[in-house]
Amino acid sequence: MITTTPVYTIENECQDCYKCVRHCHCKAIRIVHGKASVIPENCVSCGECVKVCPSHAKKIRRDLPRLQQLLGTNAKLYASIAPSFTAYFPGTTIGQLATALKKLGFAGVAETAIGAQAVSHQTAEFLKKTDLGLAISSACPACVDYIRKYLPQYTENITPLYSPILAHCRILKEQFGEDAKVIFIGPCAAKKNEADRNPDILSLAITFAVLEELLDENGIVPAALEESPLITESAEEGRFYAIEGGMNDTLRDENVDVRYISVSGLDNLDRILRSYNGTRGKRKLFLEALACPGGCINGPVIPAGFAGSLDVIAETDKISTMEPSSKRNVTGSFVGNFKAEPLPENRHSERELTIALTKVGKYSQEDELNCGACGYSTCREFAAALLSQKAEAAMCHTYLRKNFERTSSALIRFIPAAVVMVDENLEICECNRNFAAMSEMTEVYDTIGNLNSIPIDSTLPGFSDLFASVISNGGEIEKFNQKFNDKIVNISVFSIARGKSAGAVIQDITKNELQREQIAEKAREVIRKNVLTVQQVARLFGEHVADTEILLNEIAGTYERRGGK
Repeated sequence: MITTTPVYTIENECQDCYKCVRHCHCKAIRIVHGKASVIPENCVSCGECVKVCPSHAKKIRRDLPRLQQLLGTNAKLYASIAPSFTAYFPGTTIGQLATALKKLGFAGVAETAIGAQAVSHQTAEFLKKTDLGLAISSACPACVDYIRKYLPQYTENITPLYSPILAHCRILKEQFGEDAKVIFIGPCAAKKNEADRNPDILSLAITFAVLEELLDENGIVPAALEESPLITESAEEGRFYAIEGGMNDTLRDENVDVRYISVSGLDNLDRILRSYNGTRGKRKLFLEALACPGGCINGPVIPAGFAGSLDVIAETDKISTMEPSSKRNVTGSFVGNFKAEPLPENRHSERELTIALTKVGKYSQEDELNCGACGYSTCREFAAALLSQKAEAAMCHTYLRKNFERTSSALIRFIPAAVVMVDENLEICECNRNFAAMSEMTEVYDTIGNLNSIPIDSTLPGFSDLFASVISNGGEIEKFNQKFNDKIVNISVFSIARGKSAGAVIQDITKNELQREQIAEKAREVIRKNVLTVQQVARLFGEHVADTEILLNEIAGTYERRGGK
């Protein structure tokens, strides 16, 4: 388990469902023995796997001990609160959060949106001067890393500017000194990468969930507190950064030769960039890119079902004199440089892919169902993952099902007893030839290969109530020495899926019973002869004949019940 990266897996809690693989656009997941782990060098920390993991095995690094350590020092700590706080702390104002954070020991609180406004101002200036036909925002670190790793040819199109949080850190350090330590608090996992790479600028990035945990530990309820002033002015249009299209909204009314579009979700970003052919229309193209669908208000720690965008809009609409960021008086430079870090390509030959496909029972193109259950879009992508040791054969559900069916069919076929499986309609769904022979339906079985859909009462009359009871109630019912046609059988009916199906193993013990009867009959004949002898001896010795006969009959009966053993 790797906990130094922003996103990791608690492997003992992983439930072998591959949902993270299905939702991870980067396929930065490796499956080993059915357990999923994050591949750090492939991961961009978008946090999508954290949101979709049903067993909560995917985690975002907490960094709470590091924060507590900083709070225990004399360091000047300043909190930079992401504008999406309204989605996580509904009904709580930024002023109330400021009071709560000061109670924890922070020196002051400000809004990350202040940095966003500065970035928007410099983005507008950049777009006026650039010759790029396509410019991509640098605001989302997950999108930036995705481009650097997976679409490195577009790295030069990323605007060479700080993200809002790094810009805000520079603003706070200029105002309160270089020794000021800034802690980002928001919904994002990728911000931790920014903090790890720029520790001299951003000291730490924690999530709203960790802040809530810390507040709970200290018995602080922000919504019940009075408001405290922020250490800088309140943000205005910069708060729109939290929602898709929000950055573009801060650039409105400027650069008429620029067309602004927004895209959220890595899959959509990938689609639009791969379809871009480099041609330029009448206007430059500015692409606002966000990894989380809908924007930061849908970040990995934001609870599902919150209409955060409406809260952000409502909060910002309280400001009556908003201007575009381009008209702000922004001093300082927030230049950032981004370098491409393309991942090594794993190219596999057609022969290698073919061999990998055969290992999961895919021998022709018709076998490639491309169902996506394994998490990969196509069977060939899955084969490439097998060759890269990122996937296992058991992830292929069709292969697993067919392998199970073959194994179970072989077991049923070669079990020496009669075996039958019945569905909730009390109709046969599978059986072996021994059952067909016992039911005197061998000819039908040999002709069509099964007795499926035939009512069990037609083949095993008098026993359907056992199947009905087990299907309804579960468990197992055993009956011994039951008469069936001219046979004597032992039958064990057991639950397969409660309410759905049941199975039975039926053993023909007729021959054994006949042998026991024959042995018991011989024993009775010997007893009869011995009784006569005993009677004679008893008369001679005055013994009671009845007691002796009872004793001998008990011995004979015991022998008969035990089958002569």
